[in-house]
Amino acid sequence: MKVSLDTGTASHLIKAYGAGSIQVNETVYDRDLIVMPESIESEWVSAPIAELTADHFAAVHDYAPEILLLGTGRRQIFPPARLMAELGRQGMGLEVMDTAAACRTYNVLMSEDRRVAAALMMIESEDG
Repeated sequence: MKVSLDTGTASHLIKAYGAGSIQVNETVYDRDLIVMPESIESEWVSAPIAELTADHFAAVHDYAPEILLLGTGRRQIFPPARLMAELGRQGMGLEVMDTAAACRTYNVLMSEDRRVAAALMMIESEDG
């Protein structure tokens, strides 16, 4: 799906997303990634949702987002409560949603100049 919001307030805007890819500005990524307004962690190594720990989000620690969006693929899948609690202790509010919703929410929050980061797991194809 293409996204048409373009605010010009930051450099990394999610332009499109779909099964197996996310386009940030003019670059298409085909693997899980973390997007922040001023940087991208394109080598993010995620894990199955149940195995995620705060260490998986070390790339955003220095950025210190007030909101960390976790896009969990085609469906919303909640991570362990211990992860949400640990990130909360680090000052990050974790919001969990499917990846499509996380992409849209990231763009809206970024356009509002909120300190947001989005950890995005690829959307799986319906047959895979």
